[in-house]
This record gives sequence, C-alpha cells and structure tokens, in this order.
Amino acid sequence: MLTNTRTVRIEWGDCDPAGIIFFPNYFRIFDHSTAMLFEKALGMTKFDMFKRLEFTGWPLVRTQAKFVKPTRFGDDVMVVSTITFGRSSFEVEHKLSLNGEFCAECSEKRVWTVRDAEGRLKSHPVPEAVLEKFRASP
Repeated sequence: MLTNTRTVRIEWGDCDPAGIIFFPNYFRIFDHSTAMLFEKALGMTKFDMFKRLEFTGWPLVRTQAKFVKPTRFGDDVMVVSTITFGRSSFEVEHKLSLNGEFCAECSEKRVWTVRDAEGRLKSHPVPEAVLEKFRASP
C-alpha cells in the first residue's frame, strides 16, 4: 500500500510557552497527513473528493498517540504515513521524526462515510476506484 512522506515546519503558533509543540497540534499535523496520503493516491484534494466521489468525510473513530521527544519552533519534521484498508474503515499509522530521531507516532481508525436519505452520516464501503488508486500507487 501507499506510503506518503512529507516535511512539516513547526511554527511559532504550534508551540506552548515552553517553546515546544503543544500536543494537540500533533493531531492537526497527523490529520492533514491523512488528507495528503489520499491526495497523493487519488490526484485530487479532499475538497475535490467531496465533489467527485461518493464521500462525505472520514470521521475519526479511534486514535492513539505516543510522544517520545519534543519538537520546537523552527524544526522541520518528517511525517511518514501508511494506510491499511478494511471494508468501510481504514487505519493510518503516522511516524514523526526530527533529523532521523523518532519523536512521535499516531494510529488512527477512520470510517468512509456518505449521507443517508435523511442527511445523516453513515458508513459506506470504500469505493473500489479509490482502492485501485492506492494499489496502483508506488
């Protein structure tokens, strides 16, 4: 399956008064890394996915993180994200490092959703066309 690697700069606004990243900002980075994984595989942004696919979003149903080493304002960190698909859910693993040193990791379980006739979110099998794009990606 596809892996996506991206570099993220830790910004001033990401940090707490001690000058290290405030932990909820890791989850923002990981969430965006999930979107970037799909963008790489599908060749479209999440915004375009709403318009072009049977898709209403991928709510987070479980997450777990481990923080080992802090990162600070100005650090350029590397985030490596991998995905494993189920029928209507998928799991994403993120590993964040600084200069080759492991700093944090996060696992997410998300569900592919669409809207039912009443407009409520409901799980839906990940479309085969999406799975094919991931299988075909290097």
